[in-house]
Amino acid sequence: MKILVLQGSARKNGRTSALARAFAKGATSAGHDVTVMDVANMNIHGCTGCEWCHTKGNGECVQKDDMARIYPLYDSADMIVIASPIYYGSLTGQMHCAIHRTYSLGKPAGCKKMALILDSGANGVYDAAEKVYHGFLQGWYGVEDCGVFEYAGPRASSPESLAELEAFGANLR
Repeated sequence: MKILVLQGSARKNGRTSALARAFAKGATSAGHDVTVMDVANMNIHGCTGCEWCHTKGNGECVQKDDMARIYPLYDSADMIVIASPIYYGSLTGQMHCAIHRTYSLGKPAGCKKMALILDSGANGVYDAAEKVYHGFLQGWYGVEDCGVFEYAGPRASSPESLAELEAFGANLR
């Protein structure tokens, strides 16, 4: 299976990055082709709503930035995993920009599964991110929900949490 992980933390050695790496390690060990894109460290602008992609661009965005590296992976992925810390009750701004820019493509052609990995400094702050995932991404795409993994505070970098995500990746079918 081809798996695309969109990792939304700017902290390359932070908790969310570690959680995404643990998942990727497990999935790779099971023979899956995993690509992790650190969207928070890429040059990705927000969608301007200009509709060029749907009127003149044949699904191509008028903006020329690092989304060009994500589009082919996004459209060919069998599974998409969103990994993000929670900032002000939702996904990071960088992650929102990347997700919004997929508007030009519409539903990814190959995606059949999705999962969400969230990390926060506090418990109970995941509602907005879950609504984006369930209501829009997973729901609109009509794909299998493989799970929402939420980790708060020190638990986010615990050996148990990392092992849970590695096992999740290793057991994907």
